[in-house]
Amino acid sequence: MNYKNLILGLLLCAISTYSLGQNKSVEKRLDTLFNMLAAQNQFSGSVLIAEQGKVLYKAGKGYSNELNKARNNPQTVFELASCSKQFIGVGIALLHREGKINYTDDITRYLPELQNFKGVKIYDLLHHTSGIPEFLAGFRENWNNNKIATNADLVQYYAQRKDTLEFTPNTRHDYCNTNYALLATIIERASGQDLDSYLSTKIFKPLKMDRTFIYNRRLAPRDISNYATGYVWVPNSFEKATTDDERVGRMMACYMDGIVGNAKVNSTVEDMYKWINALKSNQLLSRQEFDTVMAVSQTNEHKKVNYGFGFDVRQKEYRLKSYGHTGSWDGYITLTYHDVEKDRTIIILNNFDKGICPYDEIVGILEDKPVADPIPKKIKLPEAALRQFAGTYTDPGDTATKHIISYLDHHLVYNTDKVDWDMRFFPTSANTFQAIMQGGADGSMKFTPQSDGTIQLEMTQYGHKIGEGVRK
Repeated sequence: MNYKNLILGLLLCAISTYSLGQNKSVEKRLDTLFNMLAAQNQFSGSVLIAEQGKVLYKAGKGYSNELNKARNNPQTVFELASCSKQFIGVGIALLHREGKINYTDDITRYLPELQNFKGVKIYDLLHHTSGIPEFLAGFRENWNNNKIATNADLVQYYAQRKDTLEFTPNTRHDYCNTNYALLATIIERASGQDLDSYLSTKIFKPLKMDRTFIYNRRLAPRDISNYATGYVWVPNSFEKATTDDERVGRMMACYMDGIVGNAKVNSTVEDMYKWINALKSNQLLSRQEFDTVMAVSQTNEHKKVNYGFGFDVRQKEYRLKSYGHTGSWDGYITLTYHDVEKDRTIIILNNFDKGICPYDEIVGILEDKPVADPIPKKIKLPEAALRQFAGTYTDPGDTATKHIISYLDHHLVYNTDKVDWDMRFFPTSANTFQAIMQGGADGSMKFTPQSDGTIQLEMTQYGHKIGEGVRK
């Protein structure tokens, strides 16, 4: 018997078993994390996490449809919100390859109506250095809501108003959704195709992203199997509804639904993983094209712009360290992220506006390291233990402001006498409560009974005190 080969075989078997055990442990810990977040109303969606070409975790939590209680899974389609911008950026790069545009072209070559924006280059739109106004401000406020706005309406609006630029192009970086809406129109005019057809022909179909497409669910609704509707809470309840539900009445996303480029690409975590793999392997872009898309540029004042062609980009020692994007729109919270150094991909798609993307916790699990500020965990308290803190709290430094705390379904709700914030908090100890805030923004409340029978309220955000009050 060849004992040397036997020992080597046993050793390899042991290593393989240990590696499998490690992966199972990581998968279990990640599942525990997302189960906790789902139970705390902080996650409803799908997630995919991969490292060095291996999918370590893939799952769905919560409902894709609150009416029929269909559940989210890795094949569920979500609106990508601002994560859509990366496809517009790469679409522009492909048009450049075809010789149909140049990055240094003035945008008036393709948008002659916008002579008031003359001097802005395609490059400026890509890097958010254009100085063009944000359409979700002025345009949205002036839109008469008699129909759903489209890119054509947006171009016509700026053509008629002749707004001036907010700053000279490439003198500073200022993230602006209008830039990518105009890039979408440039793609359509330069290619002779509508945006969905162009992206499908050039990107989605070649990469077999079969569940990825442009979709305006209010302008042109259609039946899509396994589709995740974006939700928010109905005020003063834990029932979920769409933003345009009459009980919610937040109509902005509805009337802006026809505008594409800044958002409106829909996809799945599995398709987005195909996308990241295609980018990193130069399956779609050449190495030179990829480097251009992911380049960190500079303003005329030599300030770094850590934004490529629809990607947030980071460098380390002048080499690409990571790229990705986040999104928040119409009940969706999204994240796509790729760490080049570790060959690590994190894709998170929420269909609830209080959903979060727990990046630090994920990295802590993958690297088996403690997290500096872990997400607080909800504890169970009797109803009476929560109700004892309800009431009106007066800020001793600003007696005109009243903090109003009420009880709702095992949570405390924060409002003021001037603004209905409808901000919900869950208990993390007998007297501390964590906010369920959009996108996982931090907020907490602490109640301290005093010897004179009053209760003192202290409100903090990211560890810093932002308010206080006393209930007599």
